[in-house]
Amino acid sequence: MAGHSKWSNIKRKKGVNDAKKSKIFTKLVKEISVASRTGGAEPEFNPRLRLAIQNAKGANMPKEAILRAISKGDGNHANEYSEVTYEGYGSNGVAIMVVCMTDKITRTVANVRAIFSKYGGSLEKSGSISFLFNHKGVLSIPSSDIKNQDDFILELIDSGAEETENDGEDMHITCAVEDFGKLQKQLEKFNITPSYAGLQYMPHTFVVLSDEALQQLMKLIDALEDDDDVQKVYHNIAIQPEQEKLFLMH
Repeated sequence: MAGHSKWSNIKRKKGVNDAKKSKIFTKLVKEISVASRTGGAEPEFNPRLRLAIQNAKGANMPKEAILRAISKGDGNHANEYSEVTYEGYGSNGVAIMVVCMTDKITRTVANVRAIFSKYGGSLEKSGSISFLFNHKGVLSIPSSDIKNQDDFILELIDSGAEETENDGEDMHITCAVEDFGKLQKQLEKFNITPSYAGLQYMPHTFVVLSDEALQQLMKLIDALEDDDDVQKVYHNIAIQPEQEKLFLMH
C-alpha cells in the first residue's frame, strides 16, 4: 500500500497540465529569488540555489527565466519572505502538511484556514500532524540515465541513500536530510541531473480512500496548491494502483 502513495507528490507534479505550469513557475521563481538573496547568486557556493535551479530545469523552465529569477534576488523584496509550515486534517482523517513562503503570515494563515474549512477539513496546531511524517531528502532520476543499477545503488548507499525504488520511469531515492547534499554531489559526479530533488514530508501512516472520497479530498489539495503563498502540499493518502490515473487527472 505504501509503495503506491510514497511518491505521489512527485508523480502528480510530472502530470501537471499547461494551465498550472505558469503557477508552478511562479513558485519556482520565488524560491530561486529567495535562495539567491539569502545565500548569494553563485549556485556552486549556494546549495539552496543549486537545488532550486535543478528543480526549475526539471520543470522545463526556460534558462532565461531562471537567470531573471536569480537577478531578482538582488532586489529588496526577496528577503521579506519567510517559510512557514501549517498542519491540518482533510476529510476521512487525511493528514496534510502545507509548506508556504509568504511576505504576510496573517494573510497566508487566514487563506489556508479558509481553504481547509471550505472543503471539510480543519487547520490544526503545530505538531499535531507532523509526527505522522518523516522529513527526508528525496531525489528522482530518469531510469534511462542509469547504466548499471546494482553498482549505481551501491554508490548511492555509500553516499547516504536509505532507500531506492525504480518504477520503470524513474529511480526514487530517499535519504536523511543531513545526507541530501552528499547525494546531490554524488549524482553530479555521475553527470546525472535529477528530474526532482528536494526535502519532503513523507508519511509513515496511510489512509485508504474510496474513489469518491479521493476526488473530494483532491479538491482540497488542488485549492491549497493553487494559493499563491503555498509552495508544497504533502498528504498521507494511500493511492491504490487503480486510483493512480484518477489521482493524476487533478
